[in-house]
Amino acid sequence: MTTSRQQNVSRTGTRIDSNRARELALRITSWSSETGTPGEAGFADQLHGLLSELAYFRAHPEDLRLVESHGEPLTRNVVALVRGTGKRTLVLAGHFDTVSTDNYHELKPLACDSLRLKEALVESLSVRDDRSEQEERALQDLLSADFLPGRGLLDMKSGIAVAIACLENFAADPDRQGNLMLVATPDEERESRGMRSLRDALPSLTSTLDVEIAAGINLDVTSDQGDGSEGRAVYAGTIGKLLPFALVIGCSSHASYPFEGVSAQAMAAGILARLEGNAALADRDENDISPPPICLEAKDLRDGYEVTTPERFWIAFNWLYHAMPADDLFARFRQEVLSGATEAVDRFASQSAEYGRLVGRSAGATPGRPRLLTFKELRALAKQVCGEGFDALHAAKETSLCAIDNPLVFTRQLTEWLVGIARLSGPAIVVGFSGLHYPSSHLRLDKPNDRALHQAIEKARAGLGSDPDRSLVWKPHFQGISDMSFLGLAASGSEVVSDNTPISRLIDRPPENALRFPAVNLGPWGREFHQKFERVHAPYAFEVLPDLVSEIARTFLADDGHGN
Repeated sequence: MTTSRQQNVSRTGTRIDSNRARELALRITSWSSETGTPGEAGFADQLHGLLSELAYFRAHPEDLRLVESHGEPLTRNVVALVRGTGKRTLVLAGHFDTVSTDNYHELKPLACDSLRLKEALVESLSVRDDRSEQEERALQDLLSADFLPGRGLLDMKSGIAVAIACLENFAADPDRQGNLMLVATPDEERESRGMRSLRDALPSLTSTLDVEIAAGINLDVTSDQGDGSEGRAVYAGTIGKLLPFALVIGCSSHASYPFEGVSAQAMAAGILARLEGNAALADRDENDISPPPICLEAKDLRDGYEVTTPERFWIAFNWLYHAMPADDLFARFRQEVLSGATEAVDRFASQSAEYGRLVGRSAGATPGRPRLLTFKELRALAKQVCGEGFDALHAAKETSLCAIDNPLVFTRQLTEWLVGIARLSGPAIVVGFSGLHYPSSHLRLDKPNDRALHQAIEKARAGLGSDPDRSLVWKPHFQGISDMSFLGLAASGSEVVSDNTPISRLIDRPPENALRFPAVNLGPWGREFHQKFERVHAPYAFEVLPDLVSEIARTFLADDGHGN
């Protein structure tokens, strides 16, 4: 029987050296690139230098580009194109920023040095008799030859290393068809500003390079606590994400006379009861079911102690979706928020009446029905109250808050300020969005390039044979938030989301000429990314995945562009 690797050898004359892929991964992992640091800003130059060493780019330096992204110091995207024949191009994508190394604690200086970190982690875990189940699993993984640790090695510099190895292999084939492009971007871990800036630049860049992007493969990671059968996956799309918030405004009262007002906290509790983990609100279709909304933050907005009920309470939710339009999701959110707050006020009024019967007198006035405003409506009300000069005042206030890194805090403070300007009294709720909208995506098999990419992957999957250690499964949606939401997705998004997102920099507006092409996710697997024991499964990442991606690329680029 001829194996898929033997087929690769016969087609291209060589297969990808797993040691080369591993060496590349360890090298670029050693370059610290935490989001928002000078290391992230300097990584593009380091990667550009590495790619400049490759024979193809020594001969064709014009096909290696740096594209400005954002920040101070300036971060940049790296674009590397290996040309074959024609204009048809496949993109291999990955982000190079990582989360903080702080959770390595005393081992932080070794966080990006995979081999020394492995030794140190094994030593620190081995001397302890009180290892947790998680720690025992990590120790056994690290004692084996199968897992390598390191900040960003899993998420996702192994994926970038795979892409570089595929570029080298493609360039070594004298009969290569089409073009293979690597794009490496910053800032995926925060606001996807790298991929969004690259998306905006691609129309001009591809015109200058005289290529046409037909599809993309994002090489982001998956987690698997088992044998890898779930981690060895290709995702036909990505999940969408919205961060709806509710700023609840009550009528405070002294704790001895609770029914003279209505607590924002009680209203918030009613909202939480309607939304928190409510399976009925999980987005679903015939292919997938997304997680239900879950609360990310809930807090009383007082700074000090008072013997009064809280006047304002803040709640922010994470709501993932894949099929429901964003406008429908917001309509459902408004409905649940208003219902939850109204039910809470009604319960409180009922208890006020009951208490009044017990004491033989009225306990307080019946509270009014809660009023719900969208952020857009709040801003319009504030402008009406403030009058001339509001726009400049609002812009100055937003600028003054720009140093706040946490979008939930930024959104809350700006919304509270507008509530004060608008003189909005309770009971009321303001709703909107407190973060960047990550749109969902999926392959559309009625489109030629989508179908061709699907068929190329199916052919490669079949070539893996029946070996359970090499199987690859299809999954409908990548469950993590990733750059896939902006890779080849030219949708302009929802005006409802844009109108109700207080932070202007988090309103995504792709250019009208943004490129549209299908994208899937196919990357390494491992365990506990972002955590101290982040580790990649090396046999799959460096022995299987590079040949797999290379085979998919060649098959797709040899296609006639009609999925035939």
